[in-house]
Amino acid sequence: MEHGGDIKGMTKVALMVAVNCVAAYIFVPLPFTLSPISILPLTVNLTGFILTVRQAFFTLTAYILLGLAGLPVLSAGAAGPGYIFGPLGGYYFGFLLTAVTMAYLKKKTYDFRQYALIGVCVGVPLTLLCGAGQLMLLTDIGRVKAFLIGMVTFLPLDAVKAVAAAYLAGPILRYTQSER
Repeated sequence: MEHGGDIKGMTKVALMVAVNCVAAYIFVPLPFTLSPISILPLTVNLTGFILTVRQAFFTLTAYILLGLAGLPVLSAGAAGPGYIFGPLGGYYFGFLLTAVTMAYLKKKTYDFRQYALIGVCVGVPLTLLCGAGQLMLLTDIGRVKAFLIGMVTFLPLDAVKAVAAAYLAGPILRYTQSER
């Protein structure tokens, strides 16, 4: 690959790391669960839709490492190993898995219906299963309650965010592909 392609790829990764960092500050706390509603699922889905598998992996890995290092870039400005390896950290591992899986499954050419289907049927469940799984393992709330407050609570709105990300991916991909 020529150097221009490397620079464009690195720029895309850096921009999506920044977008995910900013998205972590747009949230609504919920009184009945540890995890707030945030737009991170939207930006994670978008990361998978507009980047390559490798770029998506580096984007979410960098994002998680920034939070692990103590920078307040995780949901609601959280940071540190205690958060990543705590009850809510599973969502971040789910974000990584989701973005990489979606980047792998998408078509080379944009198809809104296919992207939305991947987001809703693959991306959302992956993120929520990882999140609820770690929540269950690290607390004493049990499987059913972890499923209810860690997955069911977020499922409808996260599905909407996945569809919104699929929609936003279209113009972004058209713009970035026309630059070549």
